[in-house]
Amino acid sequence: MARVRLSVAERQEELLRAAIEQIEARGVAAVRIADVAAALGVSNALVLYHFSTKEKLVAAAFAYAAEDDLAHLRRLLGRRTSALRRLRAAVRWYAPTGQAKGWRLWIEGWAVALREPALREVTRDLDRQWKAAIADVIAEGVAAGEFECPDPAAAALRLTALLDGLAVQLTSYPGSVPRTRAQTWVDEALARELGLPREALTERGA
Repeated sequence: MARVRLSVAERQEELLRAAIEQIEARGVAAVRIADVAAALGVSNALVLYHFSTKEKLVAAAFAYAAEDDLAHLRRLLGRRTSALRRLRAAVRWYAPTGQAKGWRLWIEGWAVALREPALREVTRDLDRQWKAAIADVIAEGVAAGEFECPDPAAAALRLTALLDGLAVQLTSYPGSVPRTRAQTWVDEALARELGLPREALTERGA
């Protein structure tokens, strides 16, 4: 059966999604242009027409995944509710015990970014935007009198560091930290950064 003719944007999105799936399954080092092409039943030449090298395809795939994650974060933080509710929803989603699905992908990306400047810029930009978004909502909550935090940017950095570290432990070493304990640590860290008792996250942020 003939394939449906896609626009350039649609074809590139299809290729990027397939690349992400292949990277998650095989890792950046092992994945080949041929793997992405085979997953979609297209030629290697078609993949190379849109992304002239594997390196460009990988960087674009991570950028696509980053924008998808950031779009979800913006939706959570853009809700019309208290800053505390938005923060708790975002942190719980992003935490490795939450519903974010891309931790294996991002751990792989961090490792490769040590040697690939283009990918390093993608991961750095995601990290920068995540911290800025969290810091902005913390500042909103402080201004509204919901909680206290003398340095929202530093609080966002500490929360991110904890979440990223737990993600490595839970993803790379399954069973090293019970998920319930990890979630408790995340809740305790968020409450501590906001100057609140942990119970407040449930009472006012559920």
